[in-house]
Amino acid sequence: MSRQDFDIVVIGGGAAGIAAALALRAAGRDSLLIEARKRLGGRAYTIRHEGMGLDLGCGWLHSAESNPYSALAGVLGFTLDTTLPPWQRGLHEVAGVRQELKAFRKAQDRFFEALGALGYGGDPAADRPASAFLNPRTRKWHGLINAVGTYVTGAELDLVSAQDMNAYHDTELNWRVAEGYGALIAKYGRPAAREMNCPVRRIDHSGRRIKIETAKGVISCNRVIVCVPTNIIAQERITFFPALPDKTEAASNLPLGANNKLFIAMKGAKAVTENARIYGKLDRAATAGYHFRPFGRPVIEAYFGGSCARELEKDGLAGFFDFAASELAGWLGSAWRKKLSPIAVSSWSSDPYALGAYSYAKPGKAHMRAVLAAPVEGRIFFAGEATAPHYFSTAHGAHESGLRAAAEAVLVSDR
Repeated sequence: MSRQDFDIVVIGGGAAGIAAALALRAAGRDSLLIEARKRLGGRAYTIRHEGMGLDLGCGWLHSAESNPYSALAGVLGFTLDTTLPPWQRGLHEVAGVRQELKAFRKAQDRFFEALGALGYGGDPAADRPASAFLNPRTRKWHGLINAVGTYVTGAELDLVSAQDMNAYHDTELNWRVAEGYGALIAKYGRPAAREMNCPVRRIDHSGRRIKIETAKGVISCNRVIVCVPTNIIAQERITFFPALPDKTEAASNLPLGANNKLFIAMKGAKAVTENARIYGKLDRAATAGYHFRPFGRPVIEAYFGGSCARELEKDGLAGFFDFAASELAGWLGSAWRKKLSPIAVSSWSSDPYALGAYSYAKPGKAHMRAVLAAPVEGRIFFAGEATAPHYFSTAHGAHESGLRAAAEAVLVSDR
């Protein structure tokens, strides 16, 4: 590095860190963004395959009409697909089980209505696991409702706070970026002054100046904005001196769930309806959701959550593909298996700079999002999707948190 002294340092080059770094730049602050990886974006990551942008991380612009990335897409030359997502298109005929899926949707609606009656906030002692709101009369569908729960939170419903699930806000308008959401976020972050390939090991805030120990040496600053995933803090992959036990506890109660995407090439793709969607199995939580021909492309986008996603990571691409191909053959016929071939899979729980997908709150711990977000000593600030009170688990929630942390740091410096 040409310099090792700054006013404000941002740790983590995902959506939160990028937003914070660019806000500091716009405010004229002497700042630096530090990123452990060779790329920007964090858990937003687009790969290129045969001219297609495939999102191995976040892929949907949720609450699209108010999502800041919707406007940024136009500014930066990206193409938005504003058609309805497959889960809002009604039931798909590929599975041949339309009536069964109608019964599942009805059971799922009853679950979310019961869950919503609890509300959010208030006394943490009143919180309950989300699974407590499953209706005994719809037991047949509990497995699939749990599977959908893992797609939403990354964990099975018995592990997740009902209050936290209710705190999530969504307008139910969902768009996609044709070139890739991860590519959009990475391009947006390019103007930020940054140091890549620079993992942080320790943040020493014992003296007048904060010292950040990195793989490239020690960086000194007055204030630091920490924008790393909760599991990094909980497992003390980055340590604080003096220790910050409140932050470690908060992060431990906001763990990252397991979610992974598998992309599969499909020969004869036009025989399957564009943007169709099926579940691999209807009677269990350990199953994937399959999106056929997104953007009209000859691929299947498979989505895995919870313990199923975490277990399949152990066998990598081959394990995910074997699982998916078997489920797909069960619906499409065994002849289709020969028409499928794996392209790529994510493994977020194994990624040393992520250690998981996105955060959920344990039962009784929804208030920990605010605890994690609170500044320390007016010098250490925290951002990231886990600190977003209503848009956690999303890139736009992370973006919002980065802007909030940057504003806090600037306000302190202006006093």
